[in-house]
Amino acid sequence: MDTLDQQILSLLRQDARMNVATVASKLGVSRGTVTNRIRKLEDSGVIVGYTVRLRPDTEPNEIRAWMSIAVEGNDVRSVIGKLLGEPGVASLHDTNGRWDLLAELRAENLAGLSKVLERIRLIRGISSTETSIHLETYRLG
Repeated sequence: MDTLDQQILSLLRQDARMNVATVASKLGVSRGTVTNRIRKLEDSGVIVGYTVRLRPDTEPNEIRAWMSIAVEGNDVRSVIGKLLGEPGVASLHDTNGRWDLLAELRAENLAGLSKVLERIRLIRGISSTETSIHLETYRLG
């Protein structure tokens, strides 16, 4: 995956219904280029599906968790690409310190979360993880 693939994925993660013409316009490339890139991402298994995101308060029983991820060597870009294709990853953040990445995970129940964790832990290049279940959010002001 190169920078253009990552930009396409970023736009589709924001709005999976964004049409090819809009993606192409935003990135300054042809519609054919975007169509071919998306097809290759789907065929290679980077894109495994498309989904709908809901406001957090519309699914009060949803399980949310935070996963800290350590990556082996220089595999960060490869791991990011694979995590962007994981439907259980709601957001992904690059960090510094002990952990390389921080992923916000979402699942319908604990069994679903267990499956997400299992899929992520099988990604080549991930050396270790630590997961905490999100219990409550507090807002200032």
